[in-house]
Amino acid sequence: MSATAPVTSVLVVGSGPTGLALACDLARRAVHVRIIDRSEEFPRSSRAKGPNPRSLEVLEDLGVVDRVLAGGSAPLPMRKYRDGLPVADADPSAGTRPTPDAPYAHGRLIAQWQLEEILRARLAEYGVHVELGTEAVGLSQGSESVTVALADGRSIEARYVVGCDGGHSPVRKMLGLPFEGRTAEEQVMVCGDVEVEGLDRALWHQWFDEDGAVMLCPIPGTRTGWWFQAGPERDGSGAPVPPSLESFRRLFAKHTRLPGDRLTRATLLSTYRVNERMVDRYRVGRVLLAGDAAHVHPIAGGLGMNTGIQDAFNLGWKLARVATGRASSALLDTYEEERLPVAAWTLGVSSERLRATLEAIKRPGGGLDTAITGQTTGLDRGYRWSSLSPAGTADPAGALRAGDRAPDAPCRDTATGEPVRLFEAFAGPHFTLLGFGPDTADALRRVEAEYGDTVRAYGVDAGAPRDLTDDAGHARAAYGIGPDTGALALVRPDNHVGLLAPATGSGAVVDYLERLVGTAGAA
Repeated sequence: MSATAPVTSVLVVGSGPTGLALACDLARRAVHVRIIDRSEEFPRSSRAKGPNPRSLEVLEDLGVVDRVLAGGSAPLPMRKYRDGLPVADADPSAGTRPTPDAPYAHGRLIAQWQLEEILRARLAEYGVHVELGTEAVGLSQGSESVTVALADGRSIEARYVVGCDGGHSPVRKMLGLPFEGRTAEEQVMVCGDVEVEGLDRALWHQWFDEDGAVMLCPIPGTRTGWWFQAGPERDGSGAPVPPSLESFRRLFAKHTRLPGDRLTRATLLSTYRVNERMVDRYRVGRVLLAGDAAHVHPIAGGLGMNTGIQDAFNLGWKLARVATGRASSALLDTYEEERLPVAAWTLGVSSERLRATLEAIKRPGGGLDTAITGQTTGLDRGYRWSSLSPAGTADPAGALRAGDRAPDAPCRDTATGEPVRLFEAFAGPHFTLLGFGPDTADALRRVEAEYGDTVRAYGVDAGAPRDLTDDAGHARAAYGIGPDTGALALVRPDNHVGLLAPATGSGAVVDYLERLVGTAGAA
């Protein structure tokens, strides 16, 4: 490592939602992060249709969820047509309501470019800006850093590099990692952002005929903008016709039975083929992968971008501690340990949902609602198998276990009476220790005294200095702790349960933190 050249702690390659979420998470942890993108300007792409409930929880922790909710819209009812006539309506989000442990009942529709704008604005609040027109073309790893060669002849030295540069990831290719799986050449769709007049913008319109389909979903925040997806036209040899305004108009007229000139503009045209691919490693030395660079899935269920955002949230706190010398590099091995099985699961469930949807649309009334299930919320994904999730013998009775997503719950500040949600207590770069009941007060004091820069301790009806009152019992119910039982719950910075222990189990909590972050984490 050069003694004179400035060295970046973490270089993020790629400024899509995954890269931006990771950069925001690192920057708020006071990590010197740079983020580069080879594009000359920010894309105006609508591609992914928005965050699912678990990603909304991540975005809340990053401090941007209010902007996302304001800029997007709730999921829309779907109207399905056959031969130009409406045959069925479906509303997959009908009847879903927030619960005390899960504040976001369904995802949010928002154009990807708008989500990226929100994340870039958040990143700028930390003084970090995307460096456009900066293309990585080479990697050279040393014992203490990685040198990234740029297309313009410059180089960047960083302690760690994360490739968040999409399905065609140059970083992955430079690492020589295979991208195993398949491309379904016969499953083709043409896509774009279009302007259409005269359609009800309160609906997601889906025309499915025996010889093709057109789907139009209104883009929130626009007056006449729509996401356009369709089966392509075919030429005389059976090859798909490239997307164009003229082709989109013909497809629109054919399936909707409406005049083609109602579709007046088509931009950001692309041809999509179903890919099911993933790497078998997330880390090679000081270089890691996240998002589409590590896994690509069918779009059914909308899990692609969401899995990438959740990759970033899992990696951010670990990489921050390692890059700043507050944890051993072995902590980075748990990123692959936890997220690689999730990628495999995501590939499997999205492929299954695609098959189910393709079967459903053969029948009048079938549509994209088939792709949406409880699995696509992201709320049930956890890491019970992880080495960071000790089962122990003292877990409180109940369904919640170490590795699970940490539930939310409405409480109130005991001292002021003001309402406080557990997610508000979790928000930020720290671990959170919850102590349920007065028997946990000593444990809370001990852990915060020894790990005060790492852990924020909250009592729940414990009479602690930082105490919450669980009037309705929602917190105890969410964590599976009976009304007369004392217990400790350590929540990781990515809002997964790290450890569950009895009320007097401060030693188990300290042992867990010692193993995870070492004495460098002590106050």
